[in-house]
Amino acid sequence: MKLQQNQVWKKGAEFIRITRLERHEVAYKTMLDLETKEGEHHLLSKKEFCRLLHGAKLMESEAGGA
Repeated sequence: MKLQQNQVWKKGAEFIRITRLERHEVAYKTMLDLETKEGEHHLLSKKEFCRLLHGAKLMESEAGGA
C-alpha cells in the first residue's frame, strides 16, 4: 500500500483523509461528510495507521487524470 498526503479512505460510514505524512507518523482527519469537511484530527504511528486502514477502501481522486 502506497500512502500519500491528501488520500481519502472510506471505512464504514467514516472518511479518513491523510493530512500530513512523515517517515514514522501520520496525521489524519476523520469525517462523516466530505462536503462539510467537519471532523477530528488525529496522530498515529505509521504502523498503527496502516492497521486502522485494514478493510478500508481508497476513494478515487476527484481531479482524475487531465
